[in-house]
Amino acid sequence: MQELTPAQVAQRLHLLTELSVSLGNGADTGELLDRILQVAKGMTDADGGTLYRPSEDGKSLCFHISINDTLEIYQGGASGNPIDIAPVPLADAGGAPNLASVAAYAANTRQSVNIEDVYETDLFNFSGMRAFDKTFGYHSKSFLTVPMANHEGELVGVLQLINAKDPQTGGIRPFSGTDQRFIEALAAQAAVALTNQQLINQLEQLFESLVNLINICIDEKSPYTGRHCQFVPELTMMLAEAAHQTGEGPLAQFRMSDADRKELWLAGLLHDCGKLVTPVHVVDKATKLETIFDRIHLVDTRFEVLLRDAEIRALRGKCEPGADIVAIDLALAQEQAAIREDRDFLRRANVGGEGMSPADQERVREIAARRWMGPDGIERDLLDGDEVANLTVRFGTLTEEERKIINNHIVVTIRMLESLPWPRHLKNVPEYAGGHHERMDGKGYPRGLKAEQMSVQARVMAIADIFEALTAKDRPYKKGKLLSESLRIMGNFALNGHIDPDLFDIFIRRKVYLEFARQNMEPHQVDEIDETLIPGYRP
Repeated sequence: MQELTPAQVAQRLHLLTELSVSLGNGADTGELLDRILQVAKGMTDADGGTLYRPSEDGKSLCFHISINDTLEIYQGGASGNPIDIAPVPLADAGGAPNLASVAAYAANTRQSVNIEDVYETDLFNFSGMRAFDKTFGYHSKSFLTVPMANHEGELVGVLQLINAKDPQTGGIRPFSGTDQRFIEALAAQAAVALTNQQLINQLEQLFESLVNLINICIDEKSPYTGRHCQFVPELTMMLAEAAHQTGEGPLAQFRMSDADRKELWLAGLLHDCGKLVTPVHVVDKATKLETIFDRIHLVDTRFEVLLRDAEIRALRGKCEPGADIVAIDLALAQEQAAIREDRDFLRRANVGGEGMSPADQERVREIAARRWMGPDGIERDLLDGDEVANLTVRFGTLTEEERKIINNHIVVTIRMLESLPWPRHLKNVPEYAGGHHERMDGKGYPRGLKAEQMSVQARVMAIADIFEALTAKDRPYKKGKLLSESLRIMGNFALNGHIDPDLFDIFIRRKVYLEFARQNMEPHQVDEIDETLIPGYRP
């Protein structure tokens, strides 16, 4: 058998080096496998080749790629053509290792098999190969089968080559010992690369599962935030993609790779992870007096005491000699009506709204000054200081202290994310996630960043976070706003330096708002939109 020339050896070493570089580039697994088989074929001048992968249960070898140049067969791999060949079992019916099939033998023993002529050996069962030859008019002769095992001896595949050709004559020749050693080196190198890629994929899947676990925890902790954690990443990606496709304006140069998209998606999923430490009674505060329970019911009880005491006083008055029963009943009715009116007013005040008037705030304080007798026999004000502070909250349901607690979630989010050893391709996750409460004019929190200090991705997430919050129908303290009202508010935000006006322009111009609304908002919220009336937008 003719030995390889120094030039041929150098060429093969060059192919191995190129493959090594290719395997280290983190390509798709399918591309890697295709590359491995193609290099192995080219290195040995083989007419055909097959690459097997173990099945998920490890009980058989599945055909992953099958190539035959003479027959112009190319199935699996990068071809996109399906393979309809039955898997090769790794064990027989009795559970013993299958040593009859050459591919299964190589897989089970972790040994290479080099056969000069398959028609002149009875070591293995080649009935399937002979049937193939008969069907396609082909003649299989030389075979080289090499197991692909990683550093732990775990099987990751089997590489099989068929009919090595003499470069000079084109005739079929046996695979040489040098061929075998080169292919074994290639297989070992490829197995390590595949294993590394599998480990990377598994780590990424584990990390994404942990991210989902965090969101499940937030969702279980508060059903009102589950939708938000799901929809903000979705809307973020929709707007970022629209910006990516924009070819004009200030964002014409903004582009994202697939890795950039993955980084932004993870940031979106984690943007509220700090809410894990926010007290439930603050996150879920549906009314102004709610803590673990709604304290309006305690206030109602005090009103019941006032009503009872008024009735007792009236009854005692009627017992006095010469009492005017009619006058007493009238006075009682008026007093109790006033008590009930004050009670009903506090009930209404307890529900957070868009804005509480100063007059209503003052009325709360006046009602608070009513005196009542507690169960301990001590007379006191109807409402204590904390209850007055809560019931006079002007916007929403949160006091200033509670708002600080809520706002602190973004500080915790940043601390949590910055504490993680992010790989280089995910290093921007903390910045993207931690910037969704910043404003373009520097009046946001927690760092008071201005537009030029923020990435486009963080500015995108800020818009997504606000729009989802405005339209959300599942908040405990408000109803979901109409689409038109939400866009009006967003437009004013674009004008007053709250959100990025260039991204808002894309948000409207590319109909991102409408796509999101149709997918995720209630039909009654999606009203007619006249874009010419949206503040801060010029069609």
